[in-house]
This record gives sequence, C-alpha cells and structure tokens, in this order.
Amino acid sequence: MTAPNLSEILVQTLEQAIDGVVVIDSDNRIILFNRAAEQLWGLGRDEVLGHNVRTLMPPEFRERHDSYIEANRCTGVNRIIGGSLDVPILRADGERRWGSMSISKIQAEGQIIYAAFVKDVTRQYEESAKLNLLSLVVDHTDHAVLITDMEWRTTYVNAGFCRLFGYAQEELIGRTPIAMVAPYFSAARIEEVRRQLTEGKSYHAEEVACTKDGKRIWCKSATNPVFDASGQLTGTVTLLTDITQVKIHEVLQSCMLQAMIQEEPLEKVMELACREVENFAPEVLASVLRVDEEGHVHPLAAPSLPESYSRALDGVPIGPNSGSCGTAAYLGEPVLCSDIEHDPRWADYKHLALPLGLRACWSVPIKSSTGRVLGTFAFYYREPCSPSPLHERLVEVSVHLCALALEREESRSHIRQLAYYDSLTGLPNRSLLHIRAEEALAEVARQEDSLAVLFIDVDRFKQVNDSLGLTAGDELLRVIAERLGRWRQHSDIVSRMSVDEFVLVLPYCGSEQITEKVEQVKSLLTAPVSIAGTLFKPSISIGISLYPGDGQDITSLIHRADMAMSQAKQAERGGFRFYSPELNSIAQERLALENALREALTDGSLQLYYQPQVCLDDGRLYGLEALARWHHPVLGDISPVRFIPLAEDCGLIGGLGLWALREACRQLAEWRRNGLEVPTVAVNLSPTNFHNLELPAFIEQVLTSHGLQPGDLTLEITESVLMDSNPGTLETLHAVHEQGVRLSMDDFGTGYSSLSYLRRLPIQELKLDRSFVLDLEHDATNRALSEAVIRLGESLDLTVVAEGIESEAQHRLLAEQGYHVVQGYLFARPLAAPDLAAWLRARRQD
Repeated sequence: MTAPNLSEILVQTLEQAIDGVVVIDSDNRIILFNRAAEQLWGLGRDEVLGHNVRTLMPPEFRERHDSYIEANRCTGVNRIIGGSLDVPILRADGERRWGSMSISKIQAEGQIIYAAFVKDVTRQYEESAKLNLLSLVVDHTDHAVLITDMEWRTTYVNAGFCRLFGYAQEELIGRTPIAMVAPYFSAARIEEVRRQLTEGKSYHAEEVACTKDGKRIWCKSATNPVFDASGQLTGTVTLLTDITQVKIHEVLQSCMLQAMIQEEPLEKVMELACREVENFAPEVLASVLRVDEEGHVHPLAAPSLPESYSRALDGVPIGPNSGSCGTAAYLGEPVLCSDIEHDPRWADYKHLALPLGLRACWSVPIKSSTGRVLGTFAFYYREPCSPSPLHERLVEVSVHLCALALEREESRSHIRQLAYYDSLTGLPNRSLLHIRAEEALAEVARQEDSLAVLFIDVDRFKQVNDSLGLTAGDELLRVIAERLGRWRQHSDIVSRMSVDEFVLVLPYCGSEQITEKVEQVKSLLTAPVSIAGTLFKPSISIGISLYPGDGQDITSLIHRADMAMSQAKQAERGGFRFYSPELNSIAQERLALENALREALTDGSLQLYYQPQVCLDDGRLYGLEALARWHHPVLGDISPVRFIPLAEDCGLIGGLGLWALREACRQLAEWRRNGLEVPTVAVNLSPTNFHNLELPAFIEQVLTSHGLQPGDLTLEITESVLMDSNPGTLETLHAVHEQGVRLSMDDFGTGYSSLSYLRRLPIQELKLDRSFVLDLEHDATNRALSEAVIRLGESLDLTVVAEGIESEAQHRLLAEQGYHVVQGYLFARPLAAPDLAAWLRARRQD
C-alpha cells in the first residue's frame, strides 16, 4: 500500500476540520470546500468548486470585494494573511450568519494557494450587538442607571446618572451611592432597605434626592437585587427617574386643594404654597401678595421673610416703578429684577430689601379666569440671578393654584355678602345679626353685664315711596343706615331687619345709659335730609328691650323690642317705648285671635248680619248692607272693630271680603227664592281686594252661580282706596263698574276726601259717616257739613246715604236737607238672616 503524500494528508485534514475551510488558487477559484463549509453556507461542494470565491459573499459585499482585489492587485489577499476578519455569510436558504475568518498562504508543488478558515460566530456576534445596543441605550437614556456590588459600592453609572446628579463617573465608582444622593437617610432606614434587597425583594420608592450642587429633586427609584447561581447577592441595579416636574404639580396641588377643602383661611393656603415651593427650591424665598380693587397690595404669605418687611409692603400702590411685585401687578406680566440694588423699579423700595440680603426678585401676576390681576407670586434671591427652569415650573404651577384659591375666596366673600348683608344698605341682615348678637350676648353674660336692643321703624315710609318714588325711599334707607353706622361704637351691632326696620344691639348698655343712647339715636336719625330734591325730616319710632330683665336670648329680646316699637307707633309716632310683660300678654292674645280668625274663615263661625237702608220719602226698602259678625265658642262675641283691623294686619282681609261677597249673594238669592223682595245687597271690600285683577271675573262667577244681575250688588269702599298706590286698583274699579256693579264710597268725609279723585272714580253713591249725624240737632258745624255733602252728591248726580240715624230729630233734619236714603237703629239694627227675613215679612204685612 502506497503511503499518502503530503498533499493528500493536508486535504484529508482540512476536510475533517470542525471549522469551515475554503481553499482558493491564485485566480480566486475555489479548489476545496469541506463539509463544515457546506453546512455553514448550505451549499454542496459541487455547487462552488471552480467558481470565484465571490459567489460565497452576500450580494452587497461582492462589489466591495472586487474593488478591494483590484485596488490590491499586487498583494491580493496577502494583506490579511495571519489576521482575522469577521465576514457576513448568506446561506442558500436565505439565513444570514457571521463568520470569523483567518487566511493562510500555502505553497505546494510550485503553486501558491490560500486557505480560509471560517468559524461560525453568529451567536457571539448577535450577543455582542445586543450588548453594544444596550450600552448605547443605557448611556443615552434620560434615566439614571446605577449598579453596585455585594458591598453596596458603585461599580457602574450611566451617562444619564451623571447628567442628572452632576457627578463624573470617577467620582462615584467605589463609593456608597446613598451617601451621595440621599444623605438624609438614617442608618436604620438604610439597613431596612438592604435587608429587603438581601431577601430578594425589589425596593420601589419616590424620594427626594440631592444633586452635587445641593439642589433637591424628586426621583422615582426601582432597585432590584442580583444573585449568582448559588443564590448569593452579588449586587444591585437601580433605575432612577426624575419626576420633579410631575411631583411639583402633585404635591402643590394636593396640599393646597386639601387646605381649601378643609376651609382653611386664605392666608394659611398661601403659606402652604410658599413653604412647599421652598422645600423644592431652598435657595428661594417665596411671597404672595393680594391686589385690592383700589390697586394696593396686601401680603398674604411670606413665611421666610421678616414680618416687618411684609408690613412695610401693606397698602403700597401698584405702578410702573413699584418693585417687582407692584410693577408685575400693574403691567399684568412677569417682571424680573435680577439686581435689586441697581434696578430703577426698586429705587423707592431697595432700602427695605437690601438690608435683608435680598438681591434679586422675580414676580409673576396671579390672574383670574377673566384676566383680572388678583395678586402676585414672587421669588426673592440672595444673589443677583435669574430663575432656573425648576423655578419657572414651580411658579407656573403655584400661580395657577393661587389663582384658584383667590377666586374661590372672592366667591366665598360674595356668597357671604349675599347671605349675611343687606344689598341696599350694606348692613348685616337678620341672619348675621343673630350670629353676632348671640356672641355679644354670651360675652355680656360671662361678665354679668347688661345689653340693650333697639328696634327702629321709619314712620310713614310708605308715603315717602308713594309721593317721592321708590328710588327716594331707597335713598332714605341708605341715609338711615349710614347715620347708624357712623354713630355705632366698636362693639355695637347695626342691622337692617326688613324694609323700613333696623335693629341696634348695644352691649354693656343698661337702664342707666339707655335713655341717653335713645335720645342720641332719635336726634341723629330725625335730622333733616334732602331726598329727591326735597328737604325731608324723618320720623322714627323705637322699641327697647333690656338683658337680662326682658329675655335671656337674642330672639326674645328682638321680638320684645319689636312689640315695644309697635306700641310706640300706636301711642304716638316718633316716640319710644320700653318692653313690659303687659305687652307680651297683648301680643299673645293677638296671636291667639289671629289663629282663631283663620279657622273662622273656613269653619263657618263667621256670619253676615244685614242692616236695612230705607227711602225717606215713602219708607220703601232701598237695600241691605252686609256686616260681618263673629261669635267664637270660647272667646264669645268679637267686635268687628277688633277683628277687621286684625284681618288687615295679618293679611286675611282679602279673603274676608271674598267670603262676604259669596255669602251675601247666596243669601240674597235664597231670600228671593222664598218670595222676599230685596232690591240690592251692599258688601264692604278692602283696597286689597281691588289689587286682584281677577276680581271682576270672580264677581261675575258668583252672580251667575246664584242667578243674580250685576245691579243686585253694591260694593262699598273706603276713602283709603284713594291713597292706594297699587297700579291695578283703578283698573279693577273701572272693570267692576263696567260690569254694572254699583260702587259706594263709605265713611265719606272722614278720610282723604279729594274731589278730584271723586271725579275720576266710577262712584254712584256716597255714604255720610255716622260721626256727622251723631249730634246733628245740636251742632251747627255738623249740619253744615251734612248739607254740603248732600249738595255735592246732587251736583255729581250721586245717591247719598246717611248712616247712624237713631232719633226722629236726626230723621227730620236729614229729610229737610234733601237726603233720600238712610239707615240706622231708628229703622233696624243689623239682623241675622232669619231675623231679617222676619223683619221683611212684618213690613210686608204692615
């Protein structure tokens, strides 16, 4: 057997190599392609042998290879012999791999060949690429990455960490990171964090960290432990994210909104804002000023500035040279004075700032949602400088929240004004009066002292409105309020209770001083004043109650002073009265009577009595006047003189009139069905009834329902209707007249008696008041007046009815003067309906 020669041995060796082997001749043709190469390229040797080596290269590298060979024609591949080169490999199935190639030059049998040994390094290449990419990402991210060893010392920090904290890498390697960025951590806390990591737990937190230059930033940290195969802790990896911008908004918003929800005072809210800002930026001193409607500033918060400095700024007017804050408020835009000492805008105020070490000030206006300047938010600096981006963010967030707080305070003030103050006079209203008066009463009680309550009513205020107009009435009330406000002492309370009523609460005022105080108030309030171009002298009535004798609480004292005032008005307008228990008894009785009257209107205990009116010439029945009567099962008979004024005072008079109208018409219809001839029935209505524009429709419905005609009904009104200012009164009177219902003027001669009004009103009848008839036979004046009334009636073509005829002498004199219709006890008293029916039947038989 012939021993193989050296070439054969070499070929067999290359064929069995674990790495791919590609041998090329001097013309770059492939002359050997081993099994490892076939597997690496995915090609059979019969597909590549004899071909140019460039066929093994990816298309994008072939042109580069040709250029390379051409450029190095003299030396060829000799340039890389003995070295290594990473080359891309594109397999036949399209998969891309990487190979580490080394080339050897071989001389054999007079020829020079080249053997390329290619090792598959695809996996290593890909891992290296990943590591390179990861390193690139880590070093270019804004997040800070920190790696420590098992001794908690820094082994790696990325570029982001250096940018965030201001340290160079060499300053951190080998040092404990907590001591660098969180020096405030206690030993116990550090130990707890390390124990948690050693146990395999991650540590997550939001912490305040310190940069190299001392600034504090908020970081979100996530630290994860790293263990070896045996479970031993080998180090930690920490990711730190700067969340200062987010945290600024979160912390400031949380603390300020929470304070507002808890109804903290505005000053407390602003102080919280300043302190939180200074926590983020210890190098600044924060300040908040409020700007009032007159354009003056008032300090709200400046916790790090001396109180004397804030007091010096209180009330300073805004303007173009009013320091940083006054100028910012004036211009409505931020103002930076980076050097207070030399800035002309601080010329008048630098003597306040420089001694305190304040060298720069940046102020931003706080504006409402409508753009109005509400105040300023300012940063003071101890060195001439400008705001940093952190400062700008702090102010951006703070100004928004301060605007919210200031607008909320304005809204609350407006609501308080509406809720507790009278809009016309600006005085405390009833609600605030009770709050303040209860406080004053409690203080007086603790000191066992006295207190007086004055209830003041403006006399004839309605006449001022009627004669001079509502604007004049409002002006008078403002004058009264202004005078009372000017007179009051510091502890006194002045309030407007209702339209023309005021209350004075005078602490520490007893029976010894009260009379003098009342005289002072009367003299003050009754001084002449020009109202609507007219000189007017007000008149007031005053009621007084005293603590502790007249009551133990403010509600009782005000109520009893009101009762005393009412007594003063009834006795003599312009006077004053003290409360007495007798007044309370009268008030209680009146309240009981009012309640009983309300019940009487619904339970049928009210009745109508009827008084006949007769013709003087032949004694015929002219008509009936319906008169209300009230018999209470407990109180007995109650006179109309008593319950009619009560009905007027408590608002029942309108309902009483409508009840009388319905009942009179029902009774008239019943009499007629029973064959009794009653020409007409007269019902008394108050001016209040004529305020109702629906009265004509009501009358029509009542008449129709009982089968009556408008002429069957007469409505009696008093002269007070002439003074009624309600615009609907005359309209209603004319509408009733146009229906055909007769109108009669009752009690003529005792009231306003304006002939011009008589001419305007649709009156068909006058009733001579009984006061003119009472002493007719002995009093020449009364005879002259009754004569004048009948002549007036004749001239106006009005029927005149004389009331209160009780004697034949009165009967005769009235007949001689020409009266045609009379009524009175001489003919019949007011009778209940059954008695009146009997009276009518008796007359018919006669």
